[in-house]
Amino acid sequence: MKLRKSMLSASIVAALMVSATATAQDAPADAPSDNPQAAGTRDDATDLDTIIVTGIRGSLEKSLDTKRDAATHVEAVSAEDIGKLPAKNVADALQQLPGVNISSSSASEGGFDEADRVSLRGTNPSLTQTLVNGHSIGTGDWFVLSQVANVGRSVSYSLLPAEIVDQVVVHKSSEAKLVEGGSAGSVDIITRKPLQYPDQLTISGSVGAVHSDLAGETDPQVSALFNWKNDANNLGVLLQAFYQERSLRRDGQEVVGGYGQIAYDAPVTATNPDLAGVLYPNLLGAVLFEQKRERRGGVLDVQFKPTDNLTLDLNGFYSKLEADNYNRNYMMWTSQFAGIRAPEPGYVVDGNLLTHAVYPAVTGGTEVPYGVYDMISRPGASSESKYLALEADWQATDNLDFHFQAGTTKGNGRSETQDVLETGIAPNGGASWSMHGIDEAIDWSLGGNNTPSTHRPDFGWIFGGQGIDVLDKEDWFAADGTLFTMSDSVLSSLDFGVRYAEHERSNDYEIAQGPNWASPWQDITAYPTTGGHYPGDFGNGLGGNFPGGIWYYTPDQLAQINADFANRNYPERFYFSDVYGVFEKNSAAYVQANFTGDNWSGNLGLRYVKTDSDIEYTQALPIGSGIPGAITGSAFGDYLKVTNSKDYDELLPSANVKFDLSSDLLLRFAASKTMTRPDYSALAGSLTLDDLTHTGSGGNPDLDPLVSTNFDASLEWYFAPRALLSFSVFQMDLKDYISFGNQTIQYKDQQASQDAGTDVYSDYLVSVPVNTDGKLKGYEIGYQQPIGEWFGVAANYTFADGETDDGKPLNGASRNTYNLSAYFENERFNARVAYTFREAFYAGVSRTDSFYQDDFGTVSASLGWKINDAMSLSLDGLNLNNPTYSYYTDSAVGVLPYAMYSNGRQYYLNFRFSY
Repeated sequence: MKLRKSMLSASIVAALMVSATATAQDAPADAPSDNPQAAGTRDDATDLDTIIVTGIRGSLEKSLDTKRDAATHVEAVSAEDIGKLPAKNVADALQQLPGVNISSSSASEGGFDEADRVSLRGTNPSLTQTLVNGHSIGTGDWFVLSQVANVGRSVSYSLLPAEIVDQVVVHKSSEAKLVEGGSAGSVDIITRKPLQYPDQLTISGSVGAVHSDLAGETDPQVSALFNWKNDANNLGVLLQAFYQERSLRRDGQEVVGGYGQIAYDAPVTATNPDLAGVLYPNLLGAVLFEQKRERRGGVLDVQFKPTDNLTLDLNGFYSKLEADNYNRNYMMWTSQFAGIRAPEPGYVVDGNLLTHAVYPAVTGGTEVPYGVYDMISRPGASSESKYLALEADWQATDNLDFHFQAGTTKGNGRSETQDVLETGIAPNGGASWSMHGIDEAIDWSLGGNNTPSTHRPDFGWIFGGQGIDVLDKEDWFAADGTLFTMSDSVLSSLDFGVRYAEHERSNDYEIAQGPNWASPWQDITAYPTTGGHYPGDFGNGLGGNFPGGIWYYTPDQLAQINADFANRNYPERFYFSDVYGVFEKNSAAYVQANFTGDNWSGNLGLRYVKTDSDIEYTQALPIGSGIPGAITGSAFGDYLKVTNSKDYDELLPSANVKFDLSSDLLLRFAASKTMTRPDYSALAGSLTLDDLTHTGSGGNPDLDPLVSTNFDASLEWYFAPRALLSFSVFQMDLKDYISFGNQTIQYKDQQASQDAGTDVYSDYLVSVPVNTDGKLKGYEIGYQQPIGEWFGVAANYTFADGETDDGKPLNGASRNTYNLSAYFENERFNARVAYTFREAFYAGVSRTDSFYQDDFGTVSASLGWKINDAMSLSLDGLNLNNPTYSYYTDSAVGVLPYAMYSNGRQYYLNFRFSY
């Protein structure tokens, strides 16, 4: 058996994380702790109870000990948990915890097979603060809309592999000493420290592969860790590296153009008056997305104790995700014919929606394409995150500790190139569709031959942003102290501190390419006559009947087409609408009193936060407006650079109390005010317009921060070793919650201007973020228990009910979420299976309609074999039920299907070793 000891750093950052830095490393039971616990009085400071850590059971015990000993309401996952869940990034691991929701996308890119965002208790991911070792981390996104359109405060977990983690602590109630930013709570990711290892030299790692069944590819996965410390145990160096490849294929169906409406005076109404005002699916497409992900990076940590009362730590992290991808969407261009030609007899109008229609082929006369095809290749798409932090723990006197931290962090999201071609599809061989609700694919067909010769560039376009490099950067300094009182005092300690940070999120440049009219880009004979085809099993995971065997240009061909025919000239194609900057200076100071009594403990604190921000964005102007400072030369109109200052401060009180009703029964109460700053895109995000529907979205620099008044109560019964039955209730009163409203604004209509040969301005119904108020309330039930010597089960359920004061839904609010898991473990073998379910939730606005992700559930499993004390083998399976992710809109006429995706299953085989 291996004995491991949990240690809590005396630093204030570790103290405020409530055992967040508690790590379980191999050590003899009587090994002294390097840092005494800093949670009680100085006289009572002792080592935390040692625990036995062996595989799944030991890691569950460690996590429960962290939860039980915490001064506030927390959940915890240990490194062994992450290794056996299964999980391939931190978000995958957290989804098994009560009250934790994950999503696989951050904008409107749709669902993928890897978790990317984390949120708590049915809130927007931006309301959950993600920290690493108690500090912020700069983040980046590989998907272009997350870079310039939907830019939130959340962190991309696709940059955080599970291998870097020692423990993750989820804070559900707040304290004054916690860094502000998470109105719903915070997630603190704790990395390993070199002096915590028992041996002078430790080498461990894993070599494996992942197979994605839909992509049909097998890719390598490698990680390694080296840790050394000297005999005096006062100098240690940890070096960790990871390299992971993965092939991704996603089959999908999308109604990209939303739902058009047949005008009351449209030509077709003369013969079919019942079609007047009826809706139809526009740009209904078969979507093939393929991607190669390469994630590489590592961790460096150097710890040095020059004296018994001083510990220095230098910690660095780097992660880069290269995410080249190719998205093809072969679509039925319904708006080209629905209002002009009548469908064949037998069409079906359900309510105000044309759910079934067959349109015959067109012969003779003017040829109008029934189809349109977008091919979008993004070589060089990537995201990146890194930080460097220097910390010092100083025991100044017997009763006074200080912790200092300074660092810098930087994230980038890049779309270097988008090679894009849109073409019409002719001749018209007819079209049809038949709808079956939001949970089933739409059956549809598009007649004619899909070959290079039938594509019509003259009914298409060349588009796509170039040179995007979004920066997310923060420099910070924090100084924290703890003053311990006499051992017989109810006031056990006093925490105090200050923090200052400068944060920037910006995009300075983008070229939105268009056709080079001097080139023969509309001449189909100038294009290649060969290419590739969709896989033969495309769409098998979606069900339904729709086009297959679709032809496309390869990424290399598409790159050459754009090189030959695209206009990327500056400043003509400079796309000012996607240029923005948010610059913040954030100051904070806090004081927190910690109390201890007979069978109870608690804290009372106050945090003062001040934010000074400058929001930079561009204002579109008419050509030749003559306004002073107007910048000319862009094909997208004249514009004006605008800076808006927004300064505010908040007082954030908090109180927590824990009662030990018996040796196994705990009762907690918490109340606090918390704050989240508005999303970057909400303040200064890009202006996005759709010339077809005359709708769009934009930012609002005058938004106030969200301030939430939170109440939390929980009852925890630890009725047996590694067993827990818990119940908690929560409520959030949300002041200045950020919702969406619609405004009519006039902008330049790019397509109409091109067709008319002169500038045309149109009214656009634009969705903009606005402050409103709201409420969220709910409860959580958790259960965990070993069964006999080798088995165990766990289950939890979360109910969250919330809405804004005007009756709109809260972003990310699933009313019902639950998790079920079971495990087996003996000395040689282990197995675990888990199921996660999340009910439908509001995901934002799409073309002024409310946009939802439907219910989904996922099954994962792991098998492990301990070959000997130094080697093991594991097989993990993710998305084993091959879930379909469905999306729908809730419009004025009802619920309408929007998109659905299938990603297939993933299998990970890993050989682990240690020395």
